[in-house]
Amino acid sequence: MSKSQTIFVCSNCGFKTPRWQGKCTNCGQWNTLEEQKTVVSSRGSAVATASAPVLLQSVETAQRERIISGISEFDEVVGGGMVPGSLILLGGDPGIGKSTLALQLSMKLGDGILYVSGEESVHQIKLRANRLEKGSELQVLSETALDAVLATIEAQLPKLVIIDSIQTMYSEEASGVAGGVAQVTNAVQKIMRLAKQLHISFIIIGHVTKEGYLAGPKTLEHMVDTVLYLEGERFASFRILRCVKNRFGTTNEVGVFEMVREGLVEVKNPSQLFLGDGEIKATGNVITSIVEGSRALLLEIQALTSVTNFGYPKRTTAGYDNNRLQLLTAILAKRAGVSLGNQDIYINVVGGIKVTEPSADLAVALAIVSSVKDIVIDKTVALGELGLSGEVRFVPNLEKRIKEAQKLGFKRIICPKTKLSAKFSGIEIVGVKTLQEAIMQI
Repeated sequence: MSKSQTIFVCSNCGFKTPRWQGKCTNCGQWNTLEEQKTVVSSRGSAVATASAPVLLQSVETAQRERIISGISEFDEVVGGGMVPGSLILLGGDPGIGKSTLALQLSMKLGDGILYVSGEESVHQIKLRANRLEKGSELQVLSETALDAVLATIEAQLPKLVIIDSIQTMYSEEASGVAGGVAQVTNAVQKIMRLAKQLHISFIIIGHVTKEGYLAGPKTLEHMVDTVLYLEGERFASFRILRCVKNRFGTTNEVGVFEMVREGLVEVKNPSQLFLGDGEIKATGNVITSIVEGSRALLLEIQALTSVTNFGYPKRTTAGYDNNRLQLLTAILAKRAGVSLGNQDIYINVVGGIKVTEPSADLAVALAIVSSVKDIVIDKTVALGELGLSGEVRFVPNLEKRIKEAQKLGFKRIICPKTKLSAKFSGIEIVGVKTLQEAIMQI
């Protein structure tokens, strides 16, 4: 005999509770508990048959070649190509280019690829494919029934399957609506089992929440082998493909793409594009270097100051943390004597890139000083983290940043005191200890 039981499952974290409540006690989110039916058997559990463990030394590991997509920026991020039988989860904001990247990958590989879409019809996929790359042989399936999709995969035995998206897959065996915790967990479990048994690689596209996290339970990211995020401003042209988990490679690589009419195009030298031609010499513009993964990128920081018309000056940023700007403004006023109490300050990072690391502190501070004092800072890169006492602190990967600046023709670098000056010829390395010293160098 069996009886049904009602439980409530949080759609954000997967927490289960026997009673409904407005707020999830585990993750703190409101109105995320969904009602689900479970079947509980009144009989005792069946006796399980013991499984025989295998001696690890006796396992033969056949060397399987990775699947090379032909898009080098993607291949480097996943560790040199996709491992057969691996599950790759690709997330990103709506309209950022997830489906475009997945379709380009499948069209590059051609034979042996199955593209499953639960969001578009085959005619819509054809229209998008014509815009990206014509004449490619690709098997396309428009289906939302998970069991039908898995049966097709077992019959076709492709080497790579792309599912767009996992939130649209639905199975009668799981409770809840499509995209719910139970449906998503059930779908990934079945796909994972099939991938390991048949050594078929999967790229699963997942939606993200308004906070920027992958929708569904957190166990979704634990089950897959690789987690990728496609980042960037929706209306800017540049996209960064970032790896946050990889069982078969490093998580230190990022890929840079540019969104054009024909799709996502690889950017081999992103620093050159972010900086532009450099013909316009204006006050408030300072170059800095950030490290994305193992790659150093040069970015242009723009600052604009103007006398405020109100009692409280504005602090507005694009691509930079507003709270960090407030901190740097206080350091400039207290430690460097730069009066900013009557100045509106606007900070912009060119190219739509978001700067999160503190190595850009010195560049932002010098850009503000450049705008206030009408000083043009040309052919100079500024690096360094600022402390509350006005000291310029060391930043990691300094040598890599200097090499990138030297490669692009910069002649001068303002950075923390370092012994690297002897290693580089043709570029002046100005070491400073405080913010005041750095201002004296511009």
